[in-house]
Amino acid sequence: MNAPITTGFINPPLLIDNLGRCLTYLRLAITDRCNLRCRYCMPPEGASFLRHDQILSYEELDRLTSIFVSLGISKIRITGGEPFARKDCVTFMSRIKEKQPGLDLRITTNGVAVQPHLAKLKTIGIGGINLSLDTLDSVRFREITRVGRLDSVLTTFHETIRLGIPLKINSVVQPDTSDAEIMQIAALAQYHPIDVRFIEPMPFSGSTQAFTTLDTCLEERIKRLFPARRKASSIGIETASKFTVAGYRGTIGLIEGESRKFCGSCNKVRVTPAGMMKNCLYDEGVLDLRELLRSNMTDQEIADNIRQTVSCKMEDGYQAAAKRHAEHHYSMASIGG
Repeated sequence: MNAPITTGFINPPLLIDNLGRCLTYLRLAITDRCNLRCRYCMPPEGASFLRHDQILSYEELDRLTSIFVSLGISKIRITGGEPFARKDCVTFMSRIKEKQPGLDLRITTNGVAVQPHLAKLKTIGIGGINLSLDTLDSVRFREITRVGRLDSVLTTFHETIRLGIPLKINSVVQPDTSDAEIMQIAALAQYHPIDVRFIEPMPFSGSTQAFTTLDTCLEERIKRLFPARRKASSIGIETASKFTVAGYRGTIGLIEGESRKFCGSCNKVRVTPAGMMKNCLYDEGVLDLRELLRSNMTDQEIADNIRQTVSCKMEDGYQAAAKRHAEHHYSMASIGG
């Protein structure tokens, strides 16, 4: 019998899908609430938020985290909504790190309410922060987010760098995003050792416009704006195509989620705030973990259900979308991204 492959833990079992992809990464959404109302994430009329009893409690999330780690998950990203819109978010993450010190724990945030918590995140050993930032123009920022608070986000940006916490910028390129805005965001990687990743919009909350022309296709725009870019080497599985640019301290990346170009190496599963496990961003949800957690099931029984569900993971996002019973445009906040 072959020895199990380890992922930083002692002989963890492998969570492998039906295509042989080893799943080691969990995106765990802890809330659907957000302190911004970004137009590509939420519909204009706003989102219908879950009741408190409909989202997983911290105790349930804690238990679920341990179960996934027992299955070989070695990286967990805390998402939302906006994670810091939920009270005691940092306390929850601290507890996870105490129980699983070898876990690569990261967070995705809009940065509005994070700055007071950065020192604590540094202390607990957070593996990195993904910061959403679509423009450096305050008027445009208010237009995109419907709220504003760019000053708070930039304070979080600079303090994260000062503390030496690994930082990635996630910037969604929309149909009206100008070349100048792209270049301004990219310049953050010119002066700081960070990763700036430009992201295709996805068909959630009505954001369904196709990107097919030379001037709107994200890949073509990056080629045009950075003609001297060079492919950067990556360690492990990356959802972004990364490039180096002469004179830049950091890297530029391209995340083509809607084009589904990285499905073949997908190593992740998602859990929504309501406890629905998703094998793919584009599926309807494949396992109701909230129901299992609130039943009399043991951890082992829940783990067996997760393992069985993963064995039915679709080859790519197109297949997952085709299996949906109806066309839905959920708020990204309700999915967890």
